[in-house]
Order: sequence, then structure tokens, then C-alpha cells
Amino acid sequence: MKGFIVALFLVLVWPAFAIGPDEMLEDPALEARAREIGKELRCLVCQNQSIDDSDAELARDLRVLIRERLKRGDTNAEAIAFVVARYGDYVLLRPPVKPSTYLLWLGPLLILLAGGFGLGLYLRRRKQAALEVQALSPEEERRIQNILDRHR
Repeated sequence: MKGFIVALFLVLVWPAFAIGPDEMLEDPALEARAREIGKELRCLVCQNQSIDDSDAELARDLRVLIRERLKRGDTNAEAIAFVVARYGDYVLLRPPVKPSTYLLWLGPLLILLAGGFGLGLYLRRRKQAALEVQALSPEEERRIQNILDRHR
């Protein structure tokens, strides 16, 4: 149990270790802005982690770059735009909705619609196959005729 608690603690605080003390800015307001920006940018090595959470060397370089831009007086949007100009929209964890990202945003809906259409087509064909009436064999016709003759 003690090992589990230690492991859980390490997992929960692990992202806090991603940013080294040498990277942090002395001004708490600028550091807070840098952390906010770092949470918006994707680590290009780890892909689904923000640069704020990643231990990759490239993420560290991007964190340092962001802090340098903020020290120069960039706004958050300008610092993000600088990184996006270098790496494209892929670096954003929440890419903007625009023609080049329509497939990204609409892809899951298109896949869901295609799956629904395929399922509907399958169910329709299955229902039609169940409703098709098969012709009676001569033996079945004879047996039915015998039953009808008995009840007249």
C-alpha cells in the first residue's frame, strides 16, 4: 500500500518536474503566462503532451523560447503565433477551425455518419431478406390442400 501511494504521488506530481528551475522566470507574472502558454502548445516529440508537461529536449527548447519571447515583451498571442509560424497549427493542442483543419474537426463526425449509414444499410438488407417469401414445395402445397379439403 505504501508503494502504491508513493507511485501515485510520483504520477501526480511528475509534470511539475518537467520544468527545470533554470528555465523559470524570476517574475511570477511572466512565469505564470509562460506556463499558461506552455499548456496550449503540443510537444512535437511526445505528441499528446503539452510542452509544459513534457520532458523532451525539444519541449524544453520551446519553453525557453516562449520565456525569451515574453521577456522581450510579446503578448501571449504573439508568442504563440511565433511558434505556430515555425511549426504550423500542429503545435497547438487546440487547433483553430479553418479550411486546412476541417478534416480534423469534422473527421469524427464523418466517420460516425459513415458507420451509421453502413449499419442502416446492413439492417435494411437483413430485414428485406427476412421478408422475402419462399415458394412452397409441391409436398407443402399438397399437405395444405389436404387440410383445406378436410375442413370444407
